[in-house]
Amino acid sequence: MSSNPVFKQGNTAVITGGASGIGLALATKLASYGMNVVIVDNNSSNLAEAKKSVKGKVEMVEMDVSKVGDFERLKSKVEKDFGGKIDLLVLNAGIGLKGSWDDSSYFHKIMDVNLFGVIHGLNTLLPLVTKNSSDSSPSSIIITGSKQGITNPPGNPAYNASKAAIKTLTEHLSYDLSKTSPSTSVHLLVPGWTFTGLSGNQPFATGENKKEKPAGAWSPEQVVGYLEKKMGEGKFYVICPDNDVTEELDRKRMLWDREDLVKGRPPLSRWREEFKEEHVEWIEKTKI
Repeated sequence: MSSNPVFKQGNTAVITGGASGIGLALATKLASYGMNVVIVDNNSSNLAEAKKSVKGKVEMVEMDVSKVGDFERLKSKVEKDFGGKIDLLVLNAGIGLKGSWDDSSYFHKIMDVNLFGVIHGLNTLLPLVTKNSSDSSPSSIIITGSKQGITNPPGNPAYNASKAAIKTLTEHLSYDLSKTSPSTSVHLLVPGWTFTGLSGNQPFATGENKKEKPAGAWSPEQVVGYLEKKMGEGKFYVICPDNDVTEELDRKRMLWDREDLVKGRPPLSRWREEFKEEHVEWIEKTKI
């Protein structure tokens, strides 16, 4: 039994990107609490393996989050099979690609999944989360962001921009629902270095194909445990550490990034040669 009132037997959760990584770990946790879990993913083989591995009341839906029509069909399923009520909506699906400034398809693919995969989910499913929410039976929304959408490291502008937009979108959602549906909590999940498919871990791999988790990375299960704890504390920002980066170091890095704007430094100063020494000294002496 969880202390979180949303993680309750009989409640219904919908998780996009739920057949691997953090989504799968969360689905497994929720199913263990006796929740109805709808796992949404575009990978049919992962869905088949997830169906075998997750024990409990679990249903699989294969769909593409970049297509609003697929979300409309998902909405119809929830209305038909679960009484039109979602207690926990987890918009977690995401991809990581690399591309160049002259590659428009790179930008479109990233934005279509990482950003519009969330927008489409809210466009269609938000009423099913809020309409039955109450103080005695609250609901929650979890949206997966990234530290790259906060501190904006160089190397992948489309991905960073998509996750920066997710941060802004989720902040607005939290504010708006605090007025229109105050019993619906909103949480921005920002994982640290996590051993998932985006970082080289292939779900359900066995034998010589199964890779060992790097020592510095967290497992998806650790992220889910931290998420549950912070949700229990009522936190909107769930900024996960990992085995290499502490919570304090994360806060310092975010503060330095904000001070680029406040102090008039050039953007991404942390990675510029002329500021590297100053940055290291500042990190060492600053207490947060």
